[in-house]
Amino acid sequence: MVKILVSADMEGATGVTWPADVLPGTPQWERCRALFTSDVNAAVTGFFDGGADEVLINEAHSTMRNLLLERLDERAQLLTGRHKALSMVEGVQHGDVDGIAFVGYHTGAGTEGVLAHTYLANSITGVWVNGTRASEGLLNALVVAEYGVPVVLVTGDDRTCDDAKGYAPQARSVAVKDYVSRYAAVCRTPARTAADILTAAREATALAVRGEPECVGPHEVELEFDAEHLVGAATVVPGVERRGERRVAYTSPSMYEGIRCFKAVTTVVSSAVEEQYG
Repeated sequence: MVKILVSADMEGATGVTWPADVLPGTPQWERCRALFTSDVNAAVTGFFDGGADEVLINEAHSTMRNLLLERLDERAQLLTGRHKALSMVEGVQHGDVDGIAFVGYHTGAGTEGVLAHTYLANSITGVWVNGTRASEGLLNALVVAEYGVPVVLVTGDDRTCDDAKGYAPQARSVAVKDYVSRYAAVCRTPARTAADILTAAREATALAVRGEPECVGPHEVELEFDAEHLVGAATVVPGVERRGERRVAYTSPSMYEGIRCFKAVTTVVSSAVEEQYG
């Protein structure tokens, strides 16, 4: 039995380049939901074509209620909604996942990439793990490694595919668009990206071999914000310490604990952001 978990984010989906494309409730978001669903469907089809027995899709964007269930491949299952223990990679902790795909991913805060950010659309200007600048892809790859689960496929813009070479060099990757600026890209058509993702997913299925858990902690996580008052908000979380005017850091023995602390910090910080001044 081969089970694939698909962690599905939206900023790296086909055709997406603008905030309104991914903000729930906007007309553009409604349109881009179909493009997002098409990318995920292509991955699902490819994995089943490659020999997978089960595919679970975990929604990982914003409200985590973006994919169109009624348009998904009927062989897949969809985990939708927020407040999940492992957020973007929920489901990996149960010991039955053989490989994970990061579909619709993007680059991290402070780097080149379409809609680049880390968890919060703004406010965070950089994240580092043990001194290495980290995207959501790297953070999540460190989490799933603790369950012996390899990253087998990454899709997003070309910069995202380059980023993936650092944390999952063996994974197949598909660039659905080429970065021009944070809000502009040269986009491939849905028909082309669907074909490319399907082919890559089919090939990636062979990489879905669960291995030994990689517990390489402790991990020091450092965050930089765009405003000083957010440091005060973040240090309310136990274990989080000020490291500078706009920086905080904490150390966790594992990335399971590290990502949960990260989620707590970002939740607290987001509540301290004011509409106009941040």
